[in-house]
Amino acid sequence: MAVPKHKVSKAATGSRRSANRKATAPTLVECPQCHEMKATHAVCPNCGYYNGEKKKLVKADKAKKD
Repeated sequence: MAVPKHKVSKAATGSRRSANRKATAPTLVECPQCHEMKATHAVCPNCGYYNGEKKKLVKADKAKKD
């Protein structure tokens, strides 16, 4: 049975594992209300809608309210 003679360092372990890790861009979809791109399953940062309902106030709403 193969047994390592020396401890493998954290740097060597990390560099070996990082070869398989890739950074991917977040998935974006079009908001059905304002047609801006937004993250999936998240409140739209532009209009504040999620699943057809108003969920939060955004800067444009605050300006209209005052």
